[in-house]
Amino acid sequence: MDEAGVTGSLVEGLILRFLLSIGEAEGREIANQIKLPFRIVERTLDSIKAEHRITLKSGTETNDYVYALTEAGRRSAQSTTIECTYFGACPVNYTDYVASVRRQSIEGQSPNREDLKRSFADLLIDPTLFAKLGPAISSGRGMFLFGYPGNGKTSIAERVTNAFGQFIWIPSAVEIDGAIMRVFDPMLHEVAHPEKASGLLDLSLFDKRWIRVKRPTIVVGGELTMDMLEVQRNEKTHINESPLQMKSNCGTLVIDDFGRQKMSIDKLLNRWIIPLEKRYDYLNMPGGKKVQVPFDQLVVFSTNLEPKDLVDDAFLRRIPYKIEVTNPSEDNFRKLFEIMCRVLKIPYNKDAVDYLIEVHYRPVNRPFRNCQPRDLLLQVKSFCQYNELPIEMKNEYIDFAVDNYFSIM
Repeated sequence: MDEAGVTGSLVEGLILRFLLSIGEAEGREIANQIKLPFRIVERTLDSIKAEHRITLKSGTETNDYVYALTEAGRRSAQSTTIECTYFGACPVNYTDYVASVRRQSIEGQSPNREDLKRSFADLLIDPTLFAKLGPAISSGRGMFLFGYPGNGKTSIAERVTNAFGQFIWIPSAVEIDGAIMRVFDPMLHEVAHPEKASGLLDLSLFDKRWIRVKRPTIVVGGELTMDMLEVQRNEKTHINESPLQMKSNCGTLVIDDFGRQKMSIDKLLNRWIIPLEKRYDYLNMPGGKKVQVPFDQLVVFSTNLEPKDLVDDAFLRRIPYKIEVTNPSEDNFRKLFEIMCRVLKIPYNKDAVDYLIEVHYRPVNRPFRNCQPRDLLLQVKSFCQYNELPIEMKNEYIDFAVDNYFSIM
């Protein structure tokens, strides 16, 4: 247990709560449930049995036993649920979690030009913008992406993580100050099972409390509230959920549409002004204790507004890179039509693009946006499909798409 960094009482509580929930289980089934080696679980089961809190129901063909709670064990299990109902993977200790973040940190990885080219391979990035993004991403510090809507700020931000190492290991849960807090979130983390040339690795070689995931990219927009940045405790289950910044450790946290959150900008700035500089945060645990945790991610603020109009100089100083995502040039605008025609399986028609620009852009000084080729082509495709016409770019189809798309813009 010392090697696993767990206490007997922690393992005992997990076993009792699991048996209370399921009724009875084999020893190896219990070990698989709480993700600990069977030898550790077996010793704990023997200890609980010696106290007459569990009983052996029967033996198995695999030299195992089926365990069930006694009446005393049921009372003991019920008393532990008052503090916490969790009976998943045994939490790792906090010291091991901090060490894992340091070993897998994005800081110091310094991705190079080729790493960035690979990350943005599916986007058309202007060379000037690419040259600015490189040092910002390589630094592993914060960045503002600002500019007009529809030019790909969110698309860029979502791909930043790919420039760093592809996978990390995170625990299912950690124990901090006696409280269990979940870290792995199936809604935000994508599991990536370890592989080798001949197939999947033997997972018995790994501590099963840790899960291999793609380096996280967590995007949060206008729904962001202060509660999401603090430990959230379920008052019914007494299980704690780690905040967004902790779930994004060793990855990227994108604050999309910054300036339009439900919470005030001042509250967010006051909450993060120190973590952004010091790279650690303080969390208030349910027991009242403040705990220092790593704040180890690239934070990207994406906004349609001017950063200087949103925040003060003190905060801007802590976000070292402010990068404007500008409108595409006409050449890039045309290239985007070629790219999106391939993606949407629409035959490319240069004359139709010429017509679009000469009739619907130049006369009204309409600015190009990176999203417009895709959006207009989708309108053309829908028009053709609805009218049972061959899917192609014709001037009259372009007129229809423009009339729909720009009617109130």
